[in-house]
Amino acid sequence: MNPETITALADPIGLVVGFLLTIMVLSYILGDNPLFRLAVYIFIGVASGYAAVLAFYNVIYFQVIRPLLENPAGNLALAVPVLILFLWLLTKASPRLARLGNPLLAYLVGVGAAVALSGAVMGTILPQVGATVNPFDLSLAAQTQSQSGQAPGLVRYILGPLFILLGTVVTLAYFHFGVRPKGEGLPPQRPPLVENVIVPLGQIFIAITFGALFGGVYAAALSALVNRVGFLWEVILRFVPIG
Repeated sequence: MNPETITALADPIGLVVGFLLTIMVLSYILGDNPLFRLAVYIFIGVASGYAAVLAFYNVIYFQVIRPLLENPAGNLALAVPVLILFLWLLTKASPRLARLGNPLLAYLVGVGAAVALSGAVMGTILPQVGATVNPFDLSLAAQTQSQSGQAPGLVRYILGPLFILLGTVVTLAYFHFGVRPKGEGLPPQRPPLVENVIVPLGQIFIAITFGALFGGVYAAALSALVNRVGFLWEVILRFVPIG
């Protein structure tokens, strides 16, 4: 079979496979069934295989094997520690040698926790602080006014930033950050103003946020469903002409 024939068959075969997998996933509407579970297993297997191939190609090949092949003498000092750590980590696969790999596993967990913590700080906390403070930047407001040629509105440059600041403060106040018990054996308590006014406002903002997130997820799922139904209809019209 020549390459042209394989290329010509790839498109219809891909359509048929996609059609069958879509039907198997949508069969969950009727309840949990073997077809849906098979589709989930296929997806997990394909995703795991893709991740393994990607990790081998981008990490092991490009950072270990290829440097050794191109310049063995110069890159040997960098590759040897990596190989030692790799072999050290393989000791976790043996019940007898599993204890030897605990220090390396602890190091990996610590690095992962540090990366996650820095990601939360740099990706969530600092952007939230910036989004809360930037609306109060008068120079930025003046620059925006000069570019648009319009005077800043009351809602946009006064009430809007105040609303954002209020939402951030009351949402953070909802959680018991820094609350200490007033006596031994007593639960942490905060002033009545915080418990009776600020905390309920924080709950309202959190509920609005979760509602917006749920609406976004629901809209995305509905869009995906419409896209898959349209795909099924297009495949049916391609292989079974109607009219």
